Amino acid sequence: IWIRGNLDDPHGVLDNWDSNVVDPCSWTMVTCSVDSLVIGLRLNNNSLTGTIPSPLANMTKLVKKIHQEKKLDMLVDKDLKNNYDRIELEEMVQVPLLCTQNLPSHRPKMSEVVWMLEGDGLAEKWEATQRAEAIRYRANEFSSSERYSDLTDDSSLLVQAMELSGPR
Repeated sequence: IWIRGNLDDPHGVLDNWDSNVVDPCSWTMVTCSVDSLVIGLRLNNNSLTGTIPSPLANMTKLVKKIHQEKKLDMLVDKDLKNNYDRIELEEMVQVPLLCTQNLPSHRPKMSEVVWMLEGDGLAEKWEATQRAEAIRYRANEFSSSERYSDLTDDSSLLVQAMELSGPR
């Protein structure tokens, strides 16, 4: 309901989103699992405008942080009482993290997602993504002045830099 409060709904497509109705699975544009858990919202192409509440918008960041801190147990239903495969849990978190990368060109194709869910290629794709992230992080870590001062320490690099900056 807090999502609905932030949206302008000129055509009333969310009218049946009623807080008095206990089962949100009966609401329009809400997708539920066989266990009656909300697993998706289909809000596109309905003239809805507004902002997504920050708790929902920050969900990916939260899951990424939980993954980095190796606290994936926080994402598991308590009723399972540790009766689940931790490796599968790790994989099931990695796939959506790959799919929600900032740059669409870094996201896997749907066919790759299917393969990863079947157990093919996830480890390789995850490692490649982690390496690329580490490289981007290190590149952003240094300011341009730090990068320039590194060049002045090595005369051969300085000569190369001067040659590159010469007339073209």
